[in-house]
Amino acid sequence: MRHALSKILSRERLRELLEQRRRTGTKLVLANGCFDTLHVGHVRYLEGARREGDILVVAVNSDSSVCHLKGPGRPILPESARAELVAAISAVDYVVLFSEPNVEALLEFLRPDVHAKGTDYSAETVPERATAARLGIRIAIVGDPKDHSTRDFLDSVRKAPHA
Repeated sequence: MRHALSKILSRERLRELLEQRRRTGTKLVLANGCFDTLHVGHVRYLEGARREGDILVVAVNSDSSVCHLKGPGRPILPESARAELVAAISAVDYVVLFSEPNVEALLEFLRPDVHAKGTDYSAETVPERATAARLGIRIAIVGDPKDHSTRDFLDSVRKAPHA
């Protein structure tokens, strides 16, 4: 078993490895998210994404992009910790960080076969759907119903009585 840190790669190194694997007919899946405090919904999403292909690459939002998306006080965990936690999940083959508002640039750069999104999306609401369609990338909605969220978890922690 590889150490989680060895799964976290730069875009350039990741593309080199994936090009080698693609020559053997390997099917690549790209999933993405903030993963700001890992919960069971994240694990189920990533396991569902992995079932869509042979290699699962997970793009983790950088600290600056999480702050922009989620607001002040976020992320809770720094990008290096979030990336390592995601890399430690057995379904995940590689992790890459990204700072853009969405993963369109990564879809262009990596050219996966499948772009996996969680059940809080539909095929019509995926932000990268036009880019995926133009590149011939299939969109897969995976995971369990979206009834787990970091926001709800943080709210429950804040409201819990403290001893």
